[in-house]
Amino acid sequence: MKKILAALATTGFLTLSAYAADVQGTVQSVDPATRTIALDDGTVYTAGEGVDLAGISAGASVTLTIDDTTNEVTSVEAQM
Repeated sequence: MKKILAALATTGFLTLSAYAADVQGTVQSVDPATRTIALDDGTVYTAGEGVDLAGISAGASVTLTIDDTTNEVTSVEAQM
């Protein structure tokens, strides 16, 4: 019985893991001081502490990975 409960608990934990969504857009502005990225559609996202904003500038086409639970950017990928 303990094994069954442990398996169910593990499955439940994995189900509650963070979900991520990808958002594509063109950067309107980046503010390293507040760690925000504004896209040309008017949405503004806050980047997590581990996200490097140095290579991102206005006009760049990017894909942002957003943590659905915190609405925080977890990665930025420039599109070619």
